[in-house]
Amino acid sequence: MAVPQTCPLGPAHEPAGAQMEPEPCTRSLAKDFLKEELRLNAELSQLQFPEPVGVVYNPVDYAWEPHYSYVTHYCQGPKQVLFLGMNPGPFGMAQTGVPFGEVNVVRDWLCIEGHVLTPPQEHPKRPVLGLECPQSEVSGARFWGFFRNLCGQPQVFFRHCFVHNLCPLLLLTPSGRNLTPAELPAKQREQLLGICDAALRRQVQLLGVRLVVGVGRLAEQRARRALADLMPEVRVEGLLHPSPRSPQANKGWEAVARERLQELGLLPLLMAECPTLS
Repeated sequence: MAVPQTCPLGPAHEPAGAQMEPEPCTRSLAKDFLKEELRLNAELSQLQFPEPVGVVYNPVDYAWEPHYSYVTHYCQGPKQVLFLGMNPGPFGMAQTGVPFGEVNVVRDWLCIEGHVLTPPQEHPKRPVLGLECPQSEVSGARFWGFFRNLCGQPQVFFRHCFVHNLCPLLLLTPSGRNLTPAELPAKQREQLLGICDAALRRQVQLLGVRLVVGVGRLAEQRARRALADLMPEVRVEGLLHPSPRSPQANKGWEAVARERLQELGLLPLLMAECPTLS
């Protein structure tokens, strides 16, 4: 099964370019980052996904407008820290085009808007309703809710940090169950993630990232593998995933996250004006 073809960048893909064009003086890095994402989409569109994959969603394609808004608003300059997720969830980025993109947080805190199209192939059990989706993604609500409480305003968080997924694809079985890339057969998994690893290297270098924080063990492991040749200039660390499938996260993910960020020396970076990451 082929991945959906990507949409072109800018005015050719109306109305995203026409409605959300940022100021020219602040657009350059965001535009380059979007180009890297579209390059990745083009490479992934050549892959075929036999069973256990039944349907593939690419929200960087059909949710281009809110995704474009997210990148152009919050990736206008270099970033010291990249929080890296693995791939979209069915009620998060798959609906909003924003990593860990729980609908209420995306709409009300990040203030992201935009029309979301229907995927080329939509599973009846996983409809895409965009910012009208009534279901909350627990992982996204925990993740962004924590940083909303910590930072107050999005601009405080994004001053030095950005959030991105290694892989832009949501993978579903024929029955509609969510598949993580780790659940794919080895050959499929390495083919998919090998392409994503190479894209991550380019993206990290483009943004000037010095610390990648993998959200979840798999994201951390893939980041270590992908960025091995950039170490020690680029550090890779891990953060417990806020998934409701994690017993530890369910006992109080916010406290765990705060303690981990303290260990990494990131709390001052996220709470007030401060020196750059040492």
